[in-house]
Amino acid sequence: MKLRIGSGIDFHQLVEGRDLWIGGVKIPHHKGALGHSDADVLLHAICDALLGALGLGDIGKHFPDTDNAYKNIDSKILLQRTYDLITAQGYEIVNIDSTLCLEAPKIKPYVEVMQDCIASILKIEKNAISIKATTTETMGFTGREEGLVALATCLLSSTNS
Repeated sequence: MKLRIGSGIDFHQLVEGRDLWIGGVKIPHHKGALGHSDADVLLHAICDALLGALGLGDIGKHFPDTDNAYKNIDSKILLQRTYDLITAQGYEIVNIDSTLCLEAPKIKPYVEVMQDCIASILKIEKNAISIKATTTETMGFTGREEGLVALATCLLSSTNS
């Protein structure tokens, strides 16, 4: 198959005393995401989308939270390893479309830096990465700032003719 589509979703609880990493960027906020790794919800969703496109399972299969090797790991390393798995299968990334769902902080000031970070790791153009955000208008766990969600969709193309 020449083209493959994948989707990914990730959720993390927001708590006091943790840094907030989104898209490989540390964002100033009074709460951070709780997780085994640095809990970068966007990079985790992108990893799942890439892995899913090729039927390779999910982030938990490749980087389980039961393995201390991944304790507090920088999710940019997980994205790099996921990219290596994709390219080893003979695929390249065409584009990524993603949406963050969180009440605060506003991420617009950080989107370009996130795109630069992700593009550098995945060796694609910055304009091939879309990062959008929405709120739930104060409804539900995201609206109460108890957690955040990221969704990602990717398109992969075979490098084999």
